Amino acid sequence: METTDILKKVRKIEIKTRGLSRHIFSGQYHSAFKGKGMAFSEVREYQYGDDIRDIDWNVTARFNHPYVKIFEEERELTVMLLIDVSGSNAFGTLSKLKEDQMTEIAAVLAFSAINNNDKVGVIFFSDKIEKFIPPKKGSKHILRIIRELIDFKTESHRTNISVALQYLTNAIKKRCTVFVISDFMDPGFETALNIAGNKHDLVALRVYDHRETELVNVGMVKMLDNETGDQVWIDTARKSIREAYRKWWLNSDRQITTLFNKTRTDYTNIATDQDYVKPLIKLFKQREARK
Repeated sequence: METTDILKKVRKIEIKTRGLSRHIFSGQYHSAFKGKGMAFSEVREYQYGDDIRDIDWNVTARFNHPYVKIFEEERELTVMLLIDVSGSNAFGTLSKLKEDQMTEIAAVLAFSAINNNDKVGVIFFSDKIEKFIPPKKGSKHILRIIRELIDFKTESHRTNISVALQYLTNAIKKRCTVFVISDFMDPGFETALNIAGNKHDLVALRVYDHRETELVNVGMVKMLDNETGDQVWIDTARKSIREAYRKWWLNSDRQITTLFNKTRTDYTNIATDQDYVKPLIKLFKQREARK
């Protein structure tokens, strides 16, 4: 992609996602993702019922009257975006590719974080760590992330979610909020998810395309696996094949849902032809309701 085309696309995504994060997501994001620590804010005169452990003895001695310290919840968070850049995301049949939907979702989350004075970092992964962008603040940092999302060239097309989660656990020592954005077409990452979830606040955003859920009867078609490069001819006119594929999809969907519930990982599913605003806000409100 030419540099001018990249800049135009970055600007287009910036305008859309910055506006969404400022006018729609700001309140929900702030409520759903709160800092865990407490920071000293000010002192005020002691009132009946205040905890005597909060008395500021230096100020009390100075004014010869009891004063207590007031603490506020620390709002600043570190937000990590774990973004699947494997070959299976270069797929879409309706309005956009999975990777395009992931880019917009990542951008709106990044702008929401920045608007709340949070740091944002990114891990691009396939079956290995493709790129790590350390957490920072600022719009320039976000625009760099968006540009990388648009023009990033992967070295591998395969997927290994465990590798990404293990890297996160080792690289980010302090507890942070983590959005894993993927189609999750990679079994066997339960152990890594459990370990990462015990250390960090994990949220899974599963992006899929409706055409992945079933085969349409279009006769003989050549199927390409974007991750392995393998090609195979499939006779979609055969009902047994279509039913077998549908059964496989439903089973896979059930397994991933069971996994997220078992590990207590917040998650939502977002289709490529779906407005991602509603499922994200619904997820944020569910988190807020539990607090």
